[in-house]
Amino acid sequence: MSNCTTFLDVNRRFGDKTALLQPSTGTAYSYRELYATVNRIANGLIATGIGQGDRVCIYLDSTPEFVICYLAIWRIGAVAVPVNIALTEEEVRYMVANAGAVAVITDARGAPVTGRIREGTPSLAHIVCTGAGGAPGWISWDDLLAYPPELRAVHCPADTLCQLQYTSGTTGAPKGAMLTHGNWMAALDAEREVLGLSPDDVYLGIYPMAHVGVSWGMAPLKAGATWIILERFDLATYCRYAEAYRATIVASMPPVIHSLTSLPPGAETAFSHARLFISGGGPLHPSIWKSFFERFGIAIVNAYGLSETIVVGTGTAIRAEDYAAAEEFRSVGHPVGYSEVKIVEVNDPKAECATCETGEIALRGPSVAQGYWRMPDETAEVFFADGWFLTGDIGYLDDDGMLAITDRKKDMIVMSGWKIYPTEVEKVLIEHPLVQDVAVFGIPDEHRGEIPVAAVVPTGGADVTHDDITAFARERLAGYKIPRKTIIVAALPRVGGWKLLRRDLRERFGRAGP
Repeated sequence: MSNCTTFLDVNRRFGDKTALLQPSTGTAYSYRELYATVNRIANGLIATGIGQGDRVCIYLDSTPEFVICYLAIWRIGAVAVPVNIALTEEEVRYMVANAGAVAVITDARGAPVTGRIREGTPSLAHIVCTGAGGAPGWISWDDLLAYPPELRAVHCPADTLCQLQYTSGTTGAPKGAMLTHGNWMAALDAEREVLGLSPDDVYLGIYPMAHVGVSWGMAPLKAGATWIILERFDLATYCRYAEAYRATIVASMPPVIHSLTSLPPGAETAFSHARLFISGGGPLHPSIWKSFFERFGIAIVNAYGLSETIVVGTGTAIRAEDYAAAEEFRSVGHPVGYSEVKIVEVNDPKAECATCETGEIALRGPSVAQGYWRMPDETAEVFFADGWFLTGDIGYLDDDGMLAITDRKKDMIVMSGWKIYPTEVEKVLIEHPLVQDVAVFGIPDEHRGEIPVAAVVPTGGADVTHDDITAFARERLAGYKIPRKTIIVAALPRVGGWKLLRRDLRERFGRAGP
């Protein structure tokens, strides 16, 4: 098996067809230009002294250059370390140092932070800046573009490390999931299968490129399709791009889908060319999913996977043909490609649960990471010798073998011995007409151990009280599941606007009284 970027060589046949387009800047690359630019940057990195196994951080906005950096780093057998441009300086410093990165590729926005973290980071020998903001001794993007446009990809066996994907750090320090060329090859094929991709497709992407959700865009590139890049989500721009570029595959997330269902009549025309939406990054509440499908008539690929599995590289997804067996809009579907899924006892992963019995979700397949970088103890806890990976998520398999997610294991609330799953409560509260967004989390309670609390974003600035929430919940939930406190917030903390960070809410409000 060879380098995961060799599809570039094959896709040169698409010539002047647009591969990447960022409408906000007018930046576009044809397949021929993409191939040449990736090779130029790769040759430049080699000339700089970067080679196989070296870690290179990509610290950029979500731009075509981010994609080019991934491909160039992989092409020379080096290891990409994507870093979210929105992270704090200390978070960036930790990742660069932990990875032992020899280089950082950044832009004007990231240059000040990069310059400061160079001090005290012995491994960091090179900084590349894609625009203004560089310092003396830094390498410019234009310098790299001066190198030749041809390069044969370095041969990399399937188990060759190609990426350190740092987790969002929802518990403890971020962990670098070790992803390989084989992992990525399997992931791209799995996503191509799930989406039914062809060269005729146009993918509208909104996922942060520092996240493995970038794979949903890499798969269309492998298929010869066009990737439209929306670097920062804005609902009006999102709808405008979908219509203007006739997007057939639309990346989305639960809060976005919820917002679409609230748009005035006529909004459907913006998505008249779309055949599939993708949802990921968190649970898609059944009422929102059903409302969207009934209004827009577009199937949602409700996908399940993790950083450690390159999303559905080893994971599950529901597809249009599965809808007949998913009338309650609760499932994340069947295993994809060569993936396997099983449910195990939370406190005994060797014991497998029965059908429809809730437990921890375990995955096995070709895109499961090798473990966590320089963290052998943490690796041993969840990566097993027989290939199974413990996800930390709670769910069950139904009679049709379809997976449903109920919650994160660490988010489960235990009040006086009662187990409360936040997602179950959120699915109820989100149906309240005055609730735009909601998160349920546990805070310490001296008498009961923990109590459930609801953080609510009101619809249109409406006046929502704790009594409103409890009265609504009491009609739909068992008494012990009703939030004991309601906190009104302007927005919920999310990674890149999508993945909910309940830990932030617990830290912010954890000292609150009952």
